Amino acid sequence: MTPLLRIRFNLLLLALPFCWTGCNSTYVSKPAGYPAVYFPKHEYRGYSPSTCPYTFEYPVYATITRDTSFFGEPTENPCWFNLNFPDFNATVYMSYKEISSADDIDRLEHDAHSLSYKHTIKAEYIDEGRLSSAPDVKGLIYEIGGNAASNTQFYLTDSIRHFIRGSLYFNTEPNVDSLGVVINFLKQDIYHFIKTFRWKEEGKPAPPQARKPD
Repeated sequence: MTPLLRIRFNLLLLALPFCWTGCNSTYVSKPAGYPAVYFPKHEYRGYSPSTCPYTFEYPVYATITRDTSFFGEPTENPCWFNLNFPDFNATVYMSYKEISSADDIDRLEHDAHSLSYKHTIKAEYIDEGRLSSAPDVKGLIYEIGGNAASNTQFYLTDSIRHFIRGSLYFNTEPNVDSLGVVINFLKQDIYHFIKTFRWKEEGKPAPPQARKPD
């Protein structure tokens, strides 16, 4: 055997154990990852519909559509609307109701509570928090943990004439691991909506200008 062939033969012998180990090693898949989400800056514009008794600020990257049907039937009031977040495949559904008696407010608050607690089957927890953004704007917010269909629900009322309820839904399978950062981002927008929400005074429908959050 020539010196050159001897060198090649020795190199082949050295490489064989590595080839054998590589062929018999168990493949371990990489853990599942989630695509990166790019968030815009929080910036808001005013909304004051002429035919509805409320005004508020909402994100410039969201859209508002009037909700005219509910499960195929006309809505109870023409002031129902949806706050859409197309970049996040999410919607806050808003239903407005007029209060005509003390029994109405009790029933509406009870219904809001019951609808929020319908998610207890998949919820890890439900935290309730009182809301008060103005003397005549008060309510409750329900923050629902786990893979519930809706992670944030709330209502606002003046306890006399007006009641509005909101619920955040994603148009996708609930997965708090992948949606957690998006939920936290949208919660900031929901709290800004609540903070700036006002019932209109007669003759004073003044919408605020677009601006960044405080």
